This record gives sequence, structure tokens and C-alpha cells, in this order.
Amino acid sequence: MTTVIQAEGLGKRYRRPPAEGKGAHAETLRELFTQALHSPMGLLRRPKQENFWALKDVSLEVREGEVLGLIGRNGAGKTTLLKILSRITRPTEGWAEIRGRVRSLLEVGTGFHGELSGRENTYLSGSILGMRKQEIDRKFDEIVAFAEIEKFIDTPVKHYSSGMYVRLAFAVAAHLEPEILLVDEVLAVGDISFQKKCMGKMGDVSRAGRTIILVSHNMAAINALCSRCVLLEHGIVAFDGSAANASARYYEKSLHTANAGENLLDRPREGNGKARFTSVAVQPLNGEGEELKVAYPGCSLQIEIELECMQGFADCNLALIFYDVNGYRLIDTNTAQKGQFISLSAGQKGRARFLLRELLLRPGTYFVGLFLGRSLMELVDYIEHAVTFQVVESEETNKYSEIYPGTYLCRFENDFTISDRSL
Repeated sequence: MTTVIQAEGLGKRYRRPPAEGKGAHAETLRELFTQALHSPMGLLRRPKQENFWALKDVSLEVREGEVLGLIGRNGAGKTTLLKILSRITRPTEGWAEIRGRVRSLLEVGTGFHGELSGRENTYLSGSILGMRKQEIDRKFDEIVAFAEIEKFIDTPVKHYSSGMYVRLAFAVAAHLEPEILLVDEVLAVGDISFQKKCMGKMGDVSRAGRTIILVSHNMAAINALCSRCVLLEHGIVAFDGSAANASARYYEKSLHTANAGENLLDRPREGNGKARFTSVAVQPLNGEGEELKVAYPGCSLQIEIELECMQGFADCNLALIFYDVNGYRLIDTNTAQKGQFISLSAGQKGRARFLLRELLLRPGTYFVGLFLGRSLMELVDYIEHAVTFQVVESEETNKYSEIYPGTYLCRFENDFTISDRSL
């Protein structure tokens, strides 16, 4: 097969200002005046800036028709690499050669002109890819139907919600037939049904012989779509091989981190920092509510969560997300399912208890993630892998296997309580 992307020794260095108290530059008139009194000559010296490498010595080769997965923790360099391949960012060192028309979906807001309508942006995107108007005409109705925005196609996209924007952007990228499609985690903005439709369309695109590079934290999507996967760690290539082996490496580190204890303060996380999860505890229970040493298929599971609030927030949803070791999302239960939301003031601590009954999970290892926020509006705190637990074989296993043959999902009713207390 023909090589369509060739990269050698790619590196990207960024500069960041020094931390406060280490030569930080004055930002206000008062700070400038105070700095002049203490050190007049200091105003003539430029503050030292720290350098850090988002990417370092990254080399890869992608062949025509290949679906390459790109995985790694937040800050590993995935988006930086895609921006270089999309010619949005210039590398500090190294080079990359791309052969073919490239369409990228890197973040909401990239690629469309806000003042133009959805129709006008569709034709603009096609012309940028070198397509004639007649070619776009043939695809237009299919694009609009896929994006499910028929009523808004002549509305300026600046008025679109993030979900509408992503639906149209993906529909345009997938239907206007670029040779190379670069997709970042942006698809996570869409709802579940649209994400599934996108995965199906990317499968169609790959079978048509076009090349895809997919960045995702969803290991299920990576394993389903990608024949090969690159794992980035701290800006370097830590692994390049099969998707199954790459996801195993990715989860191996997650498993080690999640088993480090119940304290969550030093865990990798996302959010605005208004509050953070501090601890989590998982306790299996039998049918009478008595504590068990291990979980088995059919038992109940009690999960207690503590969090602390640094800045007040209101009406947030608290969710538990269960994954298996292949990254498949099995359970998503949350307080909003019962119409309850969490509000805390600065200085308060919160505690939540979830009870999941008759947990019908097969024996194996599972991850639990924690989410606090308001859908797409606000992400307060999110830990992808907060804790792991094991489900083991028992005399009950065969009974439940006969009732629910082949299933990984569980039937449960969730019951939770929420309390808060001052620090």
C-alpha cells in the first residue's frame, strides 16, 4: 500500500510564563509600580520563560486505507500531533509529508465560518477540498440528512449548539470524500446515538479505502475501528502496534493508578476546579445488605464518594460510569435519573452513596469513573478511572449466566443519598 503520511522526528516546543513569584511579569499598573519600587532595573529585564515539549521525536508512517488510533492521557500530545498533520501548527523540529486531501475535526468551532449558514459552510468546505459544485450537489442532501439539521441548514452556524455544529462538521467531513480524515475527541460532544452513527460511517469510510487517524479515550471505539494504534506518553511514542495491545498497555497504567488507594487528590482529572472528588470506596453486599469480601455476579454494590468544594456550584449531576478492561462503557447511573442535583457552597464537603442491586457482571476487572457537572454546559470534576474492582466466580455465576447468556450489562435499581457538611 502507498504511504500517505510520513513523519520523522516531529517535536513541538511551547513557552510558558514563569510561575508567580519567579520573575512573573506585572499585569496591572499597581503591580508594575510595586515592581519598580523594589527593583527598578528589573523592569528592563524580560522575565524568563519556561520551555516544555508537547511532542518530542515522534516518527510514524500511515498507509493508504489504514485506520490508526491515537491514544494517551490528557496532555500526552495527541491533539498537538493532529494539529501538525493538519498544518494548523508548525513543528519546532522534524518534518511531516502528507499526500492527499485532508479534512480534520479537532474541536468545536474549527473549520466553519460562524457568519455563514450551514449550507454555505458545506459548499465552502467542499471547495477547500478541491471539489466542484456539482460534486457537492450530489452529496448535499445526504449530508443534511445525516446531520439531522434540516430545519437549520440556512441558519448561521454561530447560532448552532455544540451538538448541531459537530453533527454538521462530521457529516461534511465524512461525505465530501477527503483522502485523509483526522478526528479528535470532538465526537464525544454528540449524543450516544449520533456517536454510534459516526462510528458506523467511519467504518464505511475506511472500507472505501480512505485513511483515518482517530484520537479517542473510548477504547471500545479504538478496538472496533482501528487495525493499529499509537500510544503517546508525555509527548513520545510509548507503543506502536495492534489496537488490542495498545489498549492493554493503556489500561495497565490505569489499573496501577486506580489500585493505588481510595485517595483521589493526585489522580489525573478534568474540570474547572470548583470541586474535586477526594475519595471513593466500593463495598459488595449480599441480598440481605451484609458486607462481602468480594463481588460476584448477582450481588449488590455500594459505592461511597466524598468531594470537597472550593468554589460554589449549583444543580450539578453526579454520575458513576463503569467500564470493562476493553473500554466498553457498561453502566452509567447518575443522580439526575431521579431528578436530584447537587449544590454546594465554598468550604463544604459532600458525600454521596450509590446502591446498585443485582449486579449482573461477568467475572473480571472493572473500572469506575466519576463525573460531576452539567452536561455540556459545565464540567466540574471528572476522573476517568477512579477505582477498580473484581467480580469473581461463585456458585451463583452459572445461574445468572443461564438467565442472561452472553451479556455484560447489568440490571439494577439505583438508590442514593446525598449529604453535605462544612469543612
